[in-house]
Amino acid sequence: MKKFLIIAIVLVALSTSGCIKFKTANDASDTNGGVFKTVNMGNTWAQKVLIPTVTGQPKSFAGVNVSSFFMDPSDKGALYFGSVGNGMFYTYDGANNWQIAGSLEKATVKDVAIDPDSKCIIYTAIGNKVFKSIDCNRTWRQVYFDNDMKATVSAIAIDHYDTSNIYIAISRGDVVKSTNGGEGWNTVYRPKNYIKSIIIDSNDSRNVFLISNDKGIFRTKDGGESWNSMENLQNVLKEQKLGSNIRNLKIIKGSQGIMFAATQLGLLKTVDDGENWERIPIIPTEKKAVINDFDLDQKDYNKIFYVTNTTFYRSLDGGENWTTIKLPTSRYGMRLIVDPSDSNIIYMAVYKPEK
Repeated sequence: MKKFLIIAIVLVALSTSGCIKFKTANDASDTNGGVFKTVNMGNTWAQKVLIPTVTGQPKSFAGVNVSSFFMDPSDKGALYFGSVGNGMFYTYDGANNWQIAGSLEKATVKDVAIDPDSKCIIYTAIGNKVFKSIDCNRTWRQVYFDNDMKATVSAIAIDHYDTSNIYIAISRGDVVKSTNGGEGWNTVYRPKNYIKSIIIDSNDSRNVFLISNDKGIFRTKDGGESWNSMENLQNVLKEQKLGSNIRNLKIIKGSQGIMFAATQLGLLKTVDDGENWERIPIIPTEKKAVINDFDLDQKDYNKIFYVTNTTFYRSLDGGENWTTIKLPTSRYGMRLIVDPSDSNIIYMAVYKPEK
């Protein structure tokens, strides 16, 4: 009877606790994770990890690491946080309140993609599978399974012109495409390198870019029929000693071939669709520090932002001058998203490496 009473007391205590048990990177007491938001271009930041509950006692995912981070292209208030080992969290009000994708696996979500024409159609990459929801996260259905149990789906992208076209990357070096919303798949390219991101040109969806692990960027201009390496970029990276690890690529919407790229050691810009690249001056980062991610203001791309393990960097004049701001957390700044209509608003998702 005493044993039963003790167990009951413990269960009640857990049920009324203000925290949810998630897998954490190292120390469960470290609650500096999740998402941070600034409304003044990084001058100050607020942690945004609140999960409301029916009991009225808020919970949070403050101890969780980011794996992927995505904004709905049709709704700037909708953000999706793919975690390391804890499934996916999402918000529809600019990160003020979050929800857990309860019916999705509590695993590492490598990537997330939202249908630009229908915000309730969502794809997630978990392990060697792709899941699809057509009802705004309520239910999920597996639409891709790789027979290689050691493989992972590393990236997903949706064609904004024809949203039935879906691209995914497999960790062994395959790029696979569906032309019917995930019902069937065909391999369209084998770059033989890990692809960590797929980016579709916002001006012409036939242009698709593959960011590889250490071989630069591969590109198609015909929707996946033929592919080539962006050798001009590779040559500049080698000449400038900027490393071959591309962190991100940003294409200016409405432009004729203006793109920005970040490696771990620098930023570059092209105004002629990748024929020529120029280096953007940056402040030399602290010893052994590298750029983890960058973003910019699509309406005024002189406003550029990037983040390292410890510092947020901001330029308002195309890289001529930079402001540095210490991160509001002991974790690494890993993902940046700039609000497309107001660059004062920036979201940062963070990560703490395993010891």
